[in-house]
Amino acid sequence: MMSVLHSWSVMTSRLYRSIVFCLFLFCGIALSSAADNKAPAAPLAEKTTKKVSVVIIPVREQIADPVLYIIRRGLKEAIANNVDVVVLDMKTPGGSLATTFEIMEALAKFPGNTITYVNSEAISAGAFISATTREIWFSPDGVIGAAAPVMAGGQDVEATMKQKIVSYLKARIRSTSEGKGYRGQVISAMIDSDYELKIGDKVIKSKGELLSLTASEACDNYGEPPKTLLGSGIAKTADDMLTQKYGASGFVVLRLEATWSEQLAVWLNAITPVLLGLGVLALFIEFKTPGFGFFGIAGIVLLAIVFLGNYVAGLSGNEPILVFALGLVLVAIEIFFLPGIAVLAVAGLALMFGSLVWSMADLWPHEPLVFSGEVFVKPLVHIGLGLGLAVVLGLLLARFLPKGMFWDRMILGTVVPGSAQVAGVAPAEGMGIDSLVGRIGTAATDLRPVGQVEIDGRRYEAKVDVGFIDAGSPVVIKEKSDFGLIVEKTS
Repeated sequence: MMSVLHSWSVMTSRLYRSIVFCLFLFCGIALSSAADNKAPAAPLAEKTTKKVSVVIIPVREQIADPVLYIIRRGLKEAIANNVDVVVLDMKTPGGSLATTFEIMEALAKFPGNTITYVNSEAISAGAFISATTREIWFSPDGVIGAAAPVMAGGQDVEATMKQKIVSYLKARIRSTSEGKGYRGQVISAMIDSDYELKIGDKVIKSKGELLSLTASEACDNYGEPPKTLLGSGIAKTADDMLTQKYGASGFVVLRLEATWSEQLAVWLNAITPVLLGLGVLALFIEFKTPGFGFFGIAGIVLLAIVFLGNYVAGLSGNEPILVFALGLVLVAIEIFFLPGIAVLAVAGLALMFGSLVWSMADLWPHEPLVFSGEVFVKPLVHIGLGLGLAVVLGLLLARFLPKGMFWDRMILGTVVPGSAQVAGVAPAEGMGIDSLVGRIGTAATDLRPVGQVEIDGRRYEAKVDVGFIDAGSPVVIKEKSDFGLIVEKTS
């Protein structure tokens, strides 16, 4: 038990360097991220009661996680800034059905108007997403349709499974298309080749084929009273569409840009447990070795990457980073000013791990916080896997790296078998420690407040009661304790 307590004392004596570095780094990240996050909102500050605020989100290439990330992030920023309209500037050949459903659910959370601008094509999954928005506009050469489900490689789905998927998709689209004219029927005709689309006496699509529509076809009127088949209008550009709706000076626009960061976030979120495990292990090694170096920096960078990946994925805002920084402050106060209380350190560690869970939870602005398993299970699993990986790697390190300079820095040179001795000193020599009281020695490491002193070429664990002592400073031995010498700086 005493050896464990001693190890903890040694660890905390070296923890402060990592804490200070972490504190400044994460505060810097938080301030930088906050500045980046606030910057795009500047145009919205110009909004008046006569102007409509609009966020335009690009939807390009395959529908996959990068598209989900930018849409989710854009929607959350739009909600937080009370934006009136979100426009999906769409040019996609389709993609993942699972990702499509997540995008559809995210769009349903936005309280304002949602518009799809079909910028040349909205095929397959793009048609499903378009059907979720309140309005669908087209470029003059825009095309929408051909939404039958296929395998990931493009092959046809087996007949029975296809029938089940088509039935589900049609029901899903009907639920999102209620009150939107012919939209449910049109999208059903795009999904199901056996579905006949007929309005009045006019057959628009016969059985045996899938429906695809050009811009003009989608905007044709049918029925009594006449209603457009699918489209709300045709515009040369997204700005032209907004001008037609709100007037040339009736709106203010913020454009999100899809970058390589969304693709990077896919990989980062896939290996989150690995990043967490390696980060925790690196920080543990740093705490167990004197000074501050590679492992401390590596651990901080790895945890910072976890926050970055979650932010780009649209899961995390700036708040979790600030909470993490607050946890670091509490731990630093415990180490620097109030050692031994433990309450501050425990609270700080709880905030730090809580902020990691928070950063991975899909929470939305202005929605009540619901502690449901669906929201927090995945983050907790990632945290658990990360800690488990850190423990396993630590055990492997202890098993296969028992010797060498690096390992020698992590362990005591002498086993501490009992409590009736000074830590690091053999029992047979413990009685002679009393003679060190009053002696002059040198601080072998920084004492903040714990470290090591050197007397007659030998090192001893030591602690200073008041203030800090820099390495190389002369010290006088005041007394001894079961875990080291009590020293103070000489004049």
